Amino acid sequence: MSTPFPFTAVVGQDDLRLALLLNAVSPAVGGVLVRGEKGTAKSTAVRALSALLPEVDVVSGCRFSCAPGSPDPACPDGPHAPGASGSRPARMVELPVGASEDRLVGALDIERALSEGVKAFEPGLLADAHRGILYVDEVNLLHDHLVDLLLDAAAMGASYVEREGVSVRHASRFLLVGTMNPEEGELRPQLLDRFGLTVEVAASREPDQRVEVVRRRLAYDDDPAGFAARWAGEEAAVRQRVVAARALLPSVRLGDGALRQIAATCAAFEVDGMRADIVMARTATALAAWAGRSDVLAEDVRQAALLALPHRRRRNPFDAPGLDEDKLDETLEEFGGQDPGDGDDDPEDPGPGGGPGGQPEPGDAPGGDGDTAARPEAGEGGEPRPSGAGEQSPVRAAEPFRAKVLSVPGLGEGAAGRRSRARTEHGRTTGARRPRGALTKLHLAATVRAAAPHQRARGRSGPGLVVRRDDLRQATREGREGNLVLFVVDASGSMAARQRMGAVKGAVLSLLLDAYQRRDKVGLVTFRGSAAEVALPPTSSVDAAAARLESLPTGGRTPLAAGLLRAHEVLRVERLRDPARRALVVVVTDGRATGGPEPVALASRAARLFAAEQVASVVVDCESGPVRLGLAGRLADELGGTAVTLDELRADSIAGLVKDVQRRAA
Repeated sequence: MSTPFPFTAVVGQDDLRLALLLNAVSPAVGGVLVRGEKGTAKSTAVRALSALLPEVDVVSGCRFSCAPGSPDPACPDGPHAPGASGSRPARMVELPVGASEDRLVGALDIERALSEGVKAFEPGLLADAHRGILYVDEVNLLHDHLVDLLLDAAAMGASYVEREGVSVRHASRFLLVGTMNPEEGELRPQLLDRFGLTVEVAASREPDQRVEVVRRRLAYDDDPAGFAARWAGEEAAVRQRVVAARALLPSVRLGDGALRQIAATCAAFEVDGMRADIVMARTATALAAWAGRSDVLAEDVRQAALLALPHRRRRNPFDAPGLDEDKLDETLEEFGGQDPGDGDDDPEDPGPGGGPGGQPEPGDAPGGDGDTAARPEAGEGGEPRPSGAGEQSPVRAAEPFRAKVLSVPGLGEGAAGRRSRARTEHGRTTGARRPRGALTKLHLAATVRAAAPHQRARGRSGPGLVVRRDDLRQATREGREGNLVLFVVDASGSMAARQRMGAVKGAVLSLLLDAYQRRDKVGLVTFRGSAAEVALPPTSSVDAAAARLESLPTGGRTPLAAGLLRAHEVLRVERLRDPARRALVVVVTDGRATGGPEPVALASRAARLFAAEQVASVVVDCESGPVRLGLAGRLADELGGTAVTLDELRADSIAGLVKDVQRRAA
């Protein structure tokens, strides 16, 4: 086994290290979600944590790590005889993004279950992680059903495996840690809430600190064992402090004053439910134990709020997490006064993101304050500029609305999601087939039908059914998949009327919100002037798409053909990367084509490429005024899709219009 990078050798990232250590002191805190850009030591710090945890006493030979003093009475390896015990280091188990359900929860030997009637169970990662750490790198890319399974196990402290009437249960209590890059997409709000704490990490901008990071990493790569030995003293000191804090934790007093501050803070920031209050209480208690105190102080409550609340007060995927620290301090001061140290300690603990004298950042969104100052003029109505006008400043998007479902016709086989019909591992059973590779979902009736005609030839003499590998049948199921929604947005001068462009952005923003909820990938192609550009390559981050849309400038001619060809190229490349994911192309334009030789004919030929490949498409017709040319409708016909006006996009009829797109090809 390779020598891990020492936890105490990680440079900076104080909030990350503190959050991990608090969970080591009190696993009841509920785990950590680490958000940040790539290359910020997220995985390094998590992998190093297991070395600081005390050894675990286990029953000898138990695959489920039962504690000798209180073995699980329902343990599949039980019952356990008293006295057979040993110890092992705490484990850190990694859950790969592409893992199967059976790899996570374990698998049954179906052949033995049918032929011998025994429960032959092979434990999964949830069993391996019991009384240790379960680490999920890029947790936002994990399939939803796997996330649900591991979070259910984390909440209940047990894992349940059900296979065609055969049931296995085993204890599964672990410290759940997830890391993610927000640029690759967000977690669902209900899943965010299941993580006890969250921290934002970023690379330091201080040259001296960056130099130290590089120096330590190079030293570790040259001699991992020697580098770890140089930090052994610091590692031992932190390990002893974790043990001492665990011993002190039961005697820490959480007074009424601290509880009132916790409740008032959660109410002031309008978090949903009561989980935030409970997590804050546990975190504040762990902070006091970590500091070697038996009383929770106001500074503990403040730090607990900074760790436990940012991800719980989000209202939609485009609001960045964060807390207004001035508001936090005012709330703590108003409801303080009973615990020692109230008020006096806060100025010395600026916390992550700023100090008491810093300026608040209410939205924490990129360019939030600067954009707000610039938008009143840009957001007001103005006279339309003629096609070919120069570049205009970005226009604020109109208020988004709830969009009905848009789906691609037919039956796909893409990644699990919530949009279009697809063959999936989860969903309603629609039939059976021979398994391709390992059997994951047994179709019992089909298996019995396949085996029944051969029982006499196989010499069956007892009650058991003689089952061979060739008899097994895999259940085929139908569920929902996520799609690639590629927006092709006309940003030319003919679209530059401020009120119209604001409505266009509001409509696209509404569809982005829908894509977030349905676990789609999104991409953005824009065209204006003399060319088209990929403003955002296909990604799971609708936040990034919304930011690019908000800053989109307009003006110039309308190179419609260039926009369609660039979108076609994006789809071609994406098919190579993810061939199973189907696409829905949403072209937002008034249908005009100008600039260059024969712009209309070129746009027509480009559109027919999509029709030839049967790409599902819809054209959002942005043409306005009493006299309309109907160019967007013609474009939709050439694409083989359908057209819908901006007014219809806001109406309930949008669901039927888009759901029926490409019906003739289905």
